[in-house]
Amino acid sequence: MEEQTVVLIVGAGPAGLATAACLTKFSIPYVIVEREDCSASLWRNRAYDRLKLHLAKEFCELPHMSYPANAPTYIPKDQFVKYLDNYIEHFDIQPKYHTAVESCTYDEGRKRWFSVARDVATSMVVRYTTRFLIVASGENSAANIPVIPGLRDFVGESIHSSRFKSGATYSGKNVLVVGCGNSGMEIAYDLASHGANTSIVVRSPVHVMTKEIIRLGMTLVQHVPVNVVDDLLVRLAKFVFGDLPRHGIVIPKAGPLQLKAKTGRSAVIDVGTVGLIKKGVIKVLGNISKIKGNIVEFESGKESVFDVIVFATGYKSTANTWLKNGESMLNNAGLPKKEFPNHWKGANGLYCAGLARRGLAGIAMDAKNIANDILSSYHA
Repeated sequence: MEEQTVVLIVGAGPAGLATAACLTKFSIPYVIVEREDCSASLWRNRAYDRLKLHLAKEFCELPHMSYPANAPTYIPKDQFVKYLDNYIEHFDIQPKYHTAVESCTYDEGRKRWFSVARDVATSMVVRYTTRFLIVASGENSAANIPVIPGLRDFVGESIHSSRFKSGATYSGKNVLVVGCGNSGMEIAYDLASHGANTSIVVRSPVHVMTKEIIRLGMTLVQHVPVNVVDDLLVRLAKFVFGDLPRHGIVIPKAGPLQLKAKTGRSAVIDVGTVGLIKKGVIKVLGNISKIKGNIVEFESGKESVFDVIVFATGYKSTANTWLKNGESMLNNAGLPKKEFPNHWKGANGLYCAGLARRGLAGIAMDAKNIANDILSSYHA
């Protein structure tokens, strides 16, 4: 089966949906394909139950549609999914589900992108010919689990955070959480709250903030230099949380907003984890050196027995596995070569949305930029 259109969008997560909506506003024809059986599968199927958006709703809107007036400041997962469903309906977005892209190649002679996709259910091949190609498959395409000697032979249960739903399953068990980003810290809190004997591996320096402090910072930085705002945020966090390095949490040298801008690493929004760490309910451990059976050995020489290991170690992009001519835009890790805010455009009508590690606000910016750029050459 063959299909020709102006734009092919790969991925129906928030980035793909936002770009589709912006193209719709300009009446630019597109097809959007998604390998899963639903839109935003990360949010629907691979997010833990207690998840809320960590930023205030004004920083988490997709283009051309606000949240309902009565929505809470910090949107719970289920309400965000409902917002996405309303967004799809409002802009009449019709993703082709169960459609896995196998290759996208640019033909210099015909000035077209040739994409081969397969219907996962029927194995039928579909070929798309388009002027423009948008990579919106996400930086969270595949689970990232570090290589640890002995992990394969761990006799307990080891899972990635994408499969974690609730700490209730692990009550009374010895659980190790690897990774101290927002997911790791919140999962550790959830486990401890449900009676698991919880430890967390803090592998690198991290800023810990309250959601109110971050909201203040994101508002102030629109009017005040970022280094001044960062200095204030760090002082406020120290006032609230006290001496975190004493409890095994080292603070980065760069401020939270500057660190996010340079590396994409977000500050951790505390949900109560720090309080449990201070009380000794959650133990903070250093890097793992190896695993023997059910015994985890740490670089400090300490050893502990665990029933479960939860890897909150993030995700990786899989775009390079199917994008054959993406070297103008993506590096070997499948992430943009250029720095924000110039990351979203490659050569020959190639674009990426949602790969800059800037959250939903970054997705909204990418979608608008891409649609405006396509509009400028669509009628040319």
